[in-house]
Amino acid sequence: MSTKNLTQPSTVAQRSSLPRVLVATTAMLAFISFWRAAAIVLNDMGSSAFYAGAIAEHFIGKTGPWFILAIMLLAYAVRSVYIESCSMFVRGGVYRVVKEAMGGTLAKFSVSALMFDYILTGPISGVSAGLYLVGLLNELLHYAHLNFVLPVNWTAAVFAALVTLYFWWENIKGIPESSEKALRIMYVTTVMVVMMLAWVGYTLWVRGAHLPPWPTLKTISYSPDALGWLRLTNLPYTVGLVGILIGLGHSVLAMSGEETMAQVYREIEHPKLRNLEKAGFVIFLYSLLFTAGVAFAAVMIIPDSVRQNFFDNPIGGLAMYLVGPISLRLAFRAFVVIVGTLMLAGAVNTAIVGSNGVMNRVSEDGILPDWFRRPHPRFGTSYRILNLVVGLQLLTIILSRGDIFVLGEAYAFGVMWSFAMKGLAVLVLRFKQPGKREFRVPGNLKLNGIELPVGLGLITLTLVALCMINLFTKQVATVAGVAFTIIFFSVFEISEKYTRKRGAAHADLDQFNLEAGEDLTPSTLGVRPGNVLVMVRNSNTLYNLSAVLDVVDTREQDVVAFHLRLLARASAGEHELSAGDLFSVNEQQLFTRALSLAEAKGKSIHLAVAPATQKWDGILRAAQGLQSSSIALGLSTWRAVADEARIAGLAWEALPEPRPQLTLEIFSPSGQVHVFYLGPHPPKLTSKEVDLLHGIWLELSNEVAPEELHHHDVVHFALDELRKDIHDSRRQEIIDALRNHLADIRQRRTPSA
Repeated sequence: MSTKNLTQPSTVAQRSSLPRVLVATTAMLAFISFWRAAAIVLNDMGSSAFYAGAIAEHFIGKTGPWFILAIMLLAYAVRSVYIESCSMFVRGGVYRVVKEAMGGTLAKFSVSALMFDYILTGPISGVSAGLYLVGLLNELLHYAHLNFVLPVNWTAAVFAALVTLYFWWENIKGIPESSEKALRIMYVTTVMVVMMLAWVGYTLWVRGAHLPPWPTLKTISYSPDALGWLRLTNLPYTVGLVGILIGLGHSVLAMSGEETMAQVYREIEHPKLRNLEKAGFVIFLYSLLFTAGVAFAAVMIIPDSVRQNFFDNPIGGLAMYLVGPISLRLAFRAFVVIVGTLMLAGAVNTAIVGSNGVMNRVSEDGILPDWFRRPHPRFGTSYRILNLVVGLQLLTIILSRGDIFVLGEAYAFGVMWSFAMKGLAVLVLRFKQPGKREFRVPGNLKLNGIELPVGLGLITLTLVALCMINLFTKQVATVAGVAFTIIFFSVFEISEKYTRKRGAAHADLDQFNLEAGEDLTPSTLGVRPGNVLVMVRNSNTLYNLSAVLDVVDTREQDVVAFHLRLLARASAGEHELSAGDLFSVNEQQLFTRALSLAEAKGKSIHLAVAPATQKWDGILRAAQGLQSSSIALGLSTWRAVADEARIAGLAWEALPEPRPQLTLEIFSPSGQVHVFYLGPHPPKLTSKEVDLLHGIWLELSNEVAPEELHHHDVVHFALDELRKDIHDSRRQEIIDALRNHLADIRQRRTPSA
């Protein structure tokens, strides 16, 4: 159903009688530094360092590292294309930019190719992690003199499937991404990279260094499966440009992950574009040293006679041929496996999140039926899209049988076509929308007042040339990629027509008068300060709203049913959102059910929607803006009540001043409520604690007479003494005693069996 059907009744009178929903179009974003933004992108892009160099050498021989280096330089140029697209404030990454520039048909084609990229990102990352793990295990079995070897490819495939299923379940539950986790992974990875580069430098200093052969027609050594249909011609052996393009085409995996830059742009702190440029440079420098460095080091250090044995885990092989004792090399290899598993597993999750975001975005555009985005009955996530994506990824793992080269060959198709379509779209927009931009790809000439984007044109031409050469040299990628793209494109075309025909569906749902407003305030929503903010997410779990309406007199205190639309990176976009972007049929179903519940209880409620990138940051900023007195929400499906309250408290501390005093009420379906207080507040003492305080006061009153002693004096004195003790040598003793006290209380509260 289109947004128009939801929000634009035929008459003004009808419109004014509809329930009002305030849609805050300014997203409540938790902004991150360019370091964190770079860490998020590098978690995706940097993972290719674990396999890209080996795949390139497999196809084109020892000249592979030079092509990896060239791709890293090309990646920096492509990065400028993404920065320019972000400067135009066009929402939705590749899909939205292509649609804006060249229309819906090519946009559906580009998103089909992008989905092929995402579907393969998970399997190739998971399989690569599995290959590193099984390589280490087989090495340890060898040194333990055990006559047993794990089957390499199938073990890696099983591991990849298990990792994919794990992240599928995490996304079904709705556990959010964390820039903090990405940053920590990059801390550990940086330690490994620094150790590796230092050790590689020492090894080359001890043994001597010889660079890989410079790529020429004589030095490029094609594998039997490197030329595809071009093996029927002499072009790869006689035309230097063709040979160079073939080499680059087999190395493009090294710059996968660029799309993540557009996804993370919205979260970057001010000045946004400048910080995006800084993040881009950090990404370039890091990936240049890591990805290209691994490719060169592997060829220069691992002997030619055995290097082929480590094509499935080149950094693991590199660790085993560094200078030093075997125990130290094995320990470093184990460290490499741990880091690689963390980073590659993160790339599996990024692929699932990205696919889900892209599919949700095209569904919101009316290309896919709303059936795909229908929320999970318990968790409220778009589980049908997740099931489809992960099902295709698992099928890919099974069909590949854990062969990293088959996956790598196919993966290049989606990567290159999504890049080429992005470049072509930005190039078209230079002429279609020639207005001022904060950033332009360098290399622009002016001829008779007309700007000629030479730099952008050369980048786009290079990307298109690599796409064309890959069509002829990568048979598996061409057949699989074209088939996948045609199938997805056909599904998009058919489902779009079907969805438009069913535009009048959902007649059983209430219609709403959407009013866009930049911020949530009492005046914009029409509520009084001191209102109750009730979080609603899933139409099947409105028990917290029901419980609040049972006890609140809405004539005296307003109740706000508030839906926080969490923006995934893949769908966050780069500009202010419209009301239609935030109010789909899912929100229509949710508020229809909420209104029905309120009407059944004879109470009135106010409705609001707002976007955010982090749950508690968005909730608390909404409560702060609306001047709410309390927040009511249901139980988390994956987080304990105490943890939920603790995270809420930490988010409250991060709010800008003045921070409001808030009561947090977490309801369970059974009606039980857990109450917490956010911010400084007088403690709620039990009768036992009051008796304890009074007893101490009685005992000390006689000792300090004739001085007058009050109960609050006892509390103040005790707290001062406690603060002194926790900052001196008794700190650990007090913490241990506090833990014992809490454990004792918990044990007393737990009913005996």
